[in-house]
Amino acid sequence: MRPSSRTLILDAAVRVTERQGITALTLDATAEEAGLTKGGLLYHFRTRDDLLLAIQRHLVRGLEERLVAELGVPWEGATPVERGGAYVRVMMRGEVRHADLAFMVESESNPELARIWDELMERWVPVPQSLDPRGLDLFLARLAADGLWMFKATPGNPLSEEVARALRDRLDRLTTAEPQASGTKEDS
Repeated sequence: MRPSSRTLILDAAVRVTERQGITALTLDATAEEAGLTKGGLLYHFRTRDDLLLAIQRHLVRGLEERLVAELGVPWEGATPVERGGAYVRVMMRGEVRHADLAFMVESESNPELARIWDELMERWVPVPQSLDPRGLDLFLARLAADGLWMFKATPGNPLSEEVARALRDRLDRLTTAEPQASGTKEDS
């Protein structure tokens, strides 16, 4: 199936951002990257803000598709533990682009953009509302997986494959094993 013009434009905007940073993302640069005239792009996105909103939705939709594929069952048929485990596994092995990080950071300055990401997170690994050990473990695993994703998205010292595998294994245990009661030997 051939992608829509709208999808081609969104993918082009991500490529511009990946190569040159989010400040280089203009309607002109996006139109050129997509092989369109600026008028052709304006047919779909009247302003840069409209484009940014659509990009955030596009990125979240792509992530949600990967999450559902990892889950292996419809979202509604999965337990919170299964959804949390799928989220952690996808984030731990996921493709990391600098553009993804740039768009996430950009969303924090705009409540409408941030809401798109917040809603995704609430569906997959919600912020705990109680001291339930299972919810706390899932949220801790989410924070660690998000942190490791960000670590990979920024320049710095890369992890060896051996260390990355060990971290994935430890996070996987947080999302699958029964939580330890507070005050046990492992808490020391």
